[in-house]
Amino acid sequence: MQLKLVPNNSAGTVTAYYLKSPGASWDEIDFEFLGNLSGNPYIVHTNVYTQGKGDREQQFYLWFDLTADFHTYSILWNPGHIVFYIDGRPIREFKNLESFGIPYPKKQSMRMYASLWNADDWATRGGLAKTDWSQAPFTASFRNFNAKACVWSIGISSCSLNPTTKNTWFSQELDSSSQRKLKWVQQNYMVYNYCTDTSRFPQGLPQECTNKN
Repeated sequence: MQLKLVPNNSAGTVTAYYLKSPGASWDEIDFEFLGNLSGNPYIVHTNVYTQGKGDREQQFYLWFDLTADFHTYSILWNPGHIVFYIDGRPIREFKNLESFGIPYPKKQSMRMYASLWNADDWATRGGLAKTDWSQAPFTASFRNFNAKACVWSIGISSCSLNPTTKNTWFSQELDSSSQRKLKWVQQNYMVYNYCTDTSRFPQGLPQECTNKN
């Protein structure tokens, strides 16, 4: 999906683009864009839910103005990993570590959603900066949605009916160049990582933070 975000004073707003399954034990893969006061950068907020449990936030500043033009935000979700991309550059990878007993979202189909909502109780500076409604209407633009996916119908996945050559994304991995790009983003632009937040997890970090293959 290509997005251009709310310009100027967007404090308190959240523009969201995400995948989600229905039900109480849902899976979800989130791109959320946390608005900010004029002149301050947006925060790109990512999260992964499995069976209704999230708390896997990673947040980033970016190397460009998200409000000046359209940029492409992509999610690769296959049995091996989830990768968040911006303009083709990976910014986050969440691996399938089921072999370590860590749940991974692969048993429920998901739909794509997009929204723009008020979250001024937490979105900007931890809720200190409130939405200035005199700036309304707040407008984010979405265009050129494209999906390559397995479609579930009558108990059968479309991917099981097609040659694997048509579904290269299903087994796509990060090559060495992509891994270097991912490392560059995480070293230079990551501003929050749940895997290093020991004060939030005093009983020990989540298992996927320590079991990495």
